[in-house]
Amino acid sequence: MDELLDFFNHDMVVKAAKLLLWILFIIISIRLLRKLLKRRIADTSIRYKAQKGVEVVGYVLIGLLILVSFTLENVQDYTIIIGLFTAGITFTLQELILSIAGSFYIFFVRVYEPGDRIEINGIKGDVIDIDSIYTTIMEMGEWVSSDNYSGRIVKISNAFVFKGPIKNYSMDFPFVWDELNVLITYGSDVELGKKIVLDEATELLSDYTEDSMAKWSAMVERYYIENATIAPTVAINLTDNWIALNLRYISDYKLRRGTKHQLFERIEQAVLLTEGKVTLASNTLQLLKIPEVDVHLK
Repeated sequence: MDELLDFFNHDMVVKAAKLLLWILFIIISIRLLRKLLKRRIADTSIRYKAQKGVEVVGYVLIGLLILVSFTLENVQDYTIIIGLFTAGITFTLQELILSIAGSFYIFFVRVYEPGDRIEINGIKGDVIDIDSIYTTIMEMGEWVSSDNYSGRIVKISNAFVFKGPIKNYSMDFPFVWDELNVLITYGSDVELGKKIVLDEATELLSDYTEDSMAKWSAMVERYYIENATIAPTVAINLTDNWIALNLRYISDYKLRRGTKHQLFERIEQAVLLTEGKVTLASNTLQLLKIPEVDVHLK
């Protein structure tokens, strides 16, 4: 019993116990503050940022507390122990440490944030959460065509921000360029077809074009990038079967599928009103010669 009491009265044991109590107090405080903010803040974006801010501050306090506890007294006695301990932890938990470093990198550099649409490590989707280790993404694509949710929630280690490219669809310039091909037959009025495609695109996308021009001007001023044509453009491509009118236009990254559907619908209706001057094309098959066949009946 005396040896047990001496053990608990040892300075190191008392210091470790105090450290654990403080860490436990900080963790409980973080959870209570997160719940309080969840009840008090109605705006989803502000609530999320406030909760993440409390979490980051709590983890920083825990780190500082551990650092001060080990280095405030008897620095020389702890030098070798801390060195060996740090080396072992770094080797064993290198992926975890890299993930935590990635979370700070994402937070301070603003590589992406909740609500952004990104593609990382071959996975595309909308960011719905970023914590100290993982980025949570609502997946898009896979067995679902176009930019539709697959329904799967994917967690990606934050360490991937250091390991490969990150494609952000919404940071700085929340628009993307898209294309569609309108196929018309040879013999159609090509100039009229071009006018129909360009007029319908210009009318439908006027709001996108106006908004994107202002944002693109800011991009040109901020980055080393050449100016680009924001307004819809049409180019002609001749093939063996038809004339392809290639329309290039700007679209909101979240409305790409719906925008393309509206364009095709409006262009089809306008082509039908030309009464045959412009005809939509389809695959054709031409038989050059039918081989001779001898049939003998018995």
